[in-house]
Amino acid sequence: MNAPNPGPTPNYYTPQQNVYNSIEKSPYDIGRFRPKKRVNDPIFLVLFIAQFAGYIVLSVISLSSWTGNSGGGEGLGQGNDGTSVTLNSSTAYLLLLVTAAALVLSISYLMLTRMFTRLIMHITLILSIVLNIGICIYYWYTKYYSGAIIFTIIALFSIFVYYGMRSRIPLASLLLQVVVDVSKHHKSVFLVSFLALLVQAALSVWYVFITMATYLKWTPGSASCNTGTSCSSSKVAGLIVYATFSYLWTSQVVGNVALVTMSGGPFGSWYYFGPRELGEMPAHPTRSAFVRASTLSLGSIAFGSLIVTLLELVRMMLNALRSSGDGFCPQAIFLCCAECLVGFIESLVQYFNRYAYIEIALYGKPYIAAAKDTWRLIKDRGIDALINDSLVGLTMTMGAYLVGLLSSLFASIYLKATSPAYNSNGQYTAPVLLFAFLIGIQCSLMLASSIEAGVSTIFVGLGEDPQVLANRAPQLFSKIASMYPQVVTGV
Repeated sequence: MNAPNPGPTPNYYTPQQNVYNSIEKSPYDIGRFRPKKRVNDPIFLVLFIAQFAGYIVLSVISLSSWTGNSGGGEGLGQGNDGTSVTLNSSTAYLLLLVTAAALVLSISYLMLTRMFTRLIMHITLILSIVLNIGICIYYWYTKYYSGAIIFTIIALFSIFVYYGMRSRIPLASLLLQVVVDVSKHHKSVFLVSFLALLVQAALSVWYVFITMATYLKWTPGSASCNTGTSCSSSKVAGLIVYATFSYLWTSQVVGNVALVTMSGGPFGSWYYFGPRELGEMPAHPTRSAFVRASTLSLGSIAFGSLIVTLLELVRMMLNALRSSGDGFCPQAIFLCCAECLVGFIESLVQYFNRYAYIEIALYGKPYIAAAKDTWRLIKDRGIDALINDSLVGLTMTMGAYLVGLLSSLFASIYLKATSPAYNSNGQYTAPVLLFAFLIGIQCSLMLASSIEAGVSTIFVGLGEDPQVLANRAPQLFSKIASMYPQVVTGV
C-alpha cells in the first residue's frame, strides 16, 4: 500500500459506473476504432513521399561534396579558421549543440509538467511575460526600433492576457491533471513522445548538415565552385527554401502521426473503453493506432500538415526579411504586421487541424471529411467556447516558445564567443538564430503533442458522448457542467 507507484486515482479510474445514470454508447459506435481498409488522400501521400525522396537526393549530393572538402575546416568552438565565404562546419557544430540543448530543455519541461501540474501554467505564462519584456528591453537598447515596438506590444498584451486568464486556470489545471494521470497509467504515451522527439532530433541534425553543405557547395566563391559546379546565390536560396520546406513538412507529419497514435490509442481507449481495470480495453491499442496512422491515414495527416507547413514557411521568410532590415522603417513595420497576420492564420489552422486529426485517429476518415465533421461537432455542441477558454494548448505553446528563445539565446552567445570568420560583419546572425529557434520550438512541440493529444481527445469525446466523461472523470465533468452547461445538455 505504501509503494511509490501512483496507482489508480479518482481522475483516472472511478469504480462505480453510470455516475449520472446515463447509458454509454458502444465504443465501436458508427465505425469508431474500426476504420475502412483503404488509403485516404493518396495524392498527398504520394507528394509527401516524393518531396522526402527529393530531400534525400539533395542530402546525398550536398553532403558528399561537403565531406570531400572536410566540411569547411572549422571545429567545435573554433571561430577564425575555415572559409569566410559562407556558413561552415562551425555552424553545424553550433546547431548540433542547439539540438542537444533543445532536447534537454524539452524533456525538462515535460518532467516539470508531470511533477508540478497545477503550477506549470502560472510558471509558464509568467516566464513568457518576463522573456518578452527582456527581449523588448534588449531591442530598445540595441536601437532595433521596429522589433522593439512589436515586442513592447507583445509584452503588454501578454501581461493583460495573464490577468484576464487567471480565472480559467483552475479548469485548465484540472484538465491537465486528468491527462497527466492517464499518461502515468499508460506508459506508451511517454514512449511515443520520446520516440517522436528522437526522430525530430535526428531530422534536425540532418537538416543542419544539409543546410551547411548546401551553403558550402553552391555559394559563389566557395571551393567547390572552382571544380565546375554551377554556383549562384539564387540557387542557394532556392535549395535552402526547399530543404526548410521538406524539414518542416516532415516534422509536422512526424508530430501528427504521434498525436494520432496517442489519440487513437491510449487516450481514445481510456475515454471510450474505460481504464484497464475494467477489462474492456483492447490489447495493444497504441500499436494498432500507430499502424493505422502510419499507413491508411498517412495521406490525410500529410494533407493537413502541408497547409500548416506552407503558412509556417511564409511566416519564416517574412521574419527573415524583417530581421535583415535596419531599424525603424515602413517596410519593417509592414513585414511585422504581415508576419503577425500569417502567424494568426497558422494558429487557427493548427487549432482546427488538431481536432480533425482526432476524427482521423478514431474513425479513419479522409482529411476533408474529418475537418467538416469536426467543425459540425464543435459548433453543434458548443465545444468551441470550452476550447477557446482552455489554457492547456496556450501553456504548451508558450513552453515551446520559451525553449525556442532559449535555444536562440544559446546560439547568440556561441556566435559572440567564437566569432566565426563567415560572420565577421554579423550578416549570418539572423539565419543562424532563426535555425536555432526553429530547432528548439520543433523539439518542444513534439513532446507537447502528448499533452495536446489527451486534451483534444477529451474535447472530441465530450462533444460526441459527454456522459462518458461523467463516469471517467466526475470532478472534471462537474467543473465543465457548472461553467459550460450547454456542452453537457441532455446528460
